[in-house]
Amino acid sequence: MTISNDLSSESSLLSNKVIIHYCNQCRWMLRSAWLAQELLSTFDGDLHEVTLKPGTGGVFEVWLNGELIWERKRDNGFPEAKELKVRVRDLLWPDKPLGHIDGHTKSKTDGAE
Repeated sequence: MTISNDLSSESSLLSNKVIIHYCNQCRWMLRSAWLAQELLSTFDGDLHEVTLKPGTGGVFEVWLNGELIWERKRDNGFPEAKELKVRVRDLLWPDKPLGHIDGHTKSKTDGAE
């Protein structure tokens, strides 16, 4: 099976690209795939590509359009899905609401009996 030139040229023009570079020696592929799924679900249609890139040496980095937005050593561990979604949103669509991730404020009628 081959990919048409139209699809190849289209994908190179699309901008919103996430790369999750993870250590396969450390067995972090499942964590990386889960975060990729979370991003794709939250930003359905807005992210054009999410790539899993295996590496070695304890690497865990998340890149957005060529900018490092999470690094395991620098940021003291792995990102929670919520934090990663907020970072992506803040860089690409600062006004986009993330629903329950942004938190809820209780109205006066909440909890009333």
